Amino acid sequence: MDALQAAAGTGSAEDAFRLALALVDAQRMDEAQRWHLRAAEAGHPPAQIEYARMRLYGMAGPVAPETAAQWLQRAEQAGHPAASELLTNIALGGAALPRDARINERLHRAVQADFQPALLAAAIHFGRKPQAEDQALCMQLLQRAAARGNAVAAVLLAERLAHGEGCEADADAAADLWTQLEANGASRLPDFTLPPPGEPGPPRQLALEDALRPPQAQTVSAMPRVAVIDRFFSADECRLFIASAQPHLHASQTADPVTGVPYTLPVRTSSEASFDPVMENSALRMAQLRMTHAAGFDLPNAEQLTVLRYAPGQQYRPHRDYLPAATLQMDRPHAGNRARTTIVYLNAVEAGGATEFPVPGLRVEPMPGRAVVFDNLFADGRPDPDSLHAGTPVERGEKWLATLWIRQRRYRHW
Repeated sequence: MDALQAAAGTGSAEDAFRLALALVDAQRMDEAQRWHLRAAEAGHPPAQIEYARMRLYGMAGPVAPETAAQWLQRAEQAGHPAASELLTNIALGGAALPRDARINERLHRAVQADFQPALLAAAIHFGRKPQAEDQALCMQLLQRAAARGNAVAAVLLAERLAHGEGCEADADAAADLWTQLEANGASRLPDFTLPPPGEPGPPRQLALEDALRPPQAQTVSAMPRVAVIDRFFSADECRLFIASAQPHLHASQTADPVTGVPYTLPVRTSSEASFDPVMENSALRMAQLRMTHAAGFDLPNAEQLTVLRYAPGQQYRPHRDYLPAATLQMDRPHAGNRARTTIVYLNAVEAGGATEFPVPGLRVEPMPGRAVVFDNLFADGRPDPDSLHAGTPVERGEKWLATLWIRQRRYRHW
């Protein structure tokens, strides 16, 4: 560290950048941010990106997405693809940057540079389209991302090869790829397949605003309002969520209704992974944008994405999603309570695992890609006790579920 500090003191932007990275590894974030800024001001694009990331995620001080966007734009002008992908992430929220056609331009630029997260996001976009040429393009993009070390893209590619999605089924190629993945710590995914949802629009067009088109929803209960959307997610999106969550699973927790403190309770016996913003990429954010718009809200109103896994015998006993006053006071009370919930089933469950709403006598069976959107509050903002619901026990197999709790007002910084 002393040698790095001595070298950085000479004024070299590269040395300042290397020192900042070492300080991050040492968890000396305030110092790291200062040295990243010094290198960024000297015109060092990687330092501009890392300084922007620290401001974007609040690693040393308050979250500042507008400041982050300014530095990312400078790095983007220097031709750095990581800046374009991060700017895409910010713009998808529509808060710190406008959600406009530059999103497509930026993602396309990052794809051309073979930046892994952009390749993955573009592949999933084309994978939702039914045309053969879009499906072929999805496969090509997954192959490019996997070849550059993106493990999630490799998982999606292996599953497509195994099921003949967008290609001829090739069990041997899928098995070889899974052998490599498992050797590097990846876990097998639940076995299922889905046809593409069938996004409209011309083929081979990277138009991410497709995610904002309102889906066809079927209202299955009026009081409380519950709607179901089949084939909401593609097989790729379901697998994206599962593969991204697997390394981060831990026992699910429930908030104490008096203190608001989370703790493990028999009412909820699943395991889960919550996605901090630093864990997100453009593919994950695009899918979440789709989930919030299905509920009639925008992405910044959503809490962090949570992916849950229920093993045989596990369940979530009857509960309500709106938060008690103590919990609200501990977690951004300005955002209000949880107005709506969007859940998406991510796999085919062998038996059990339905979502029940006891008051209207409604039972929704899990199907991969199926979304359920329901209200937690009355129109005047009061908690609706009739929103009581439960995840019934899984009898055979496992159940994977994605959940977004959506607040009345803006919750996320961007």
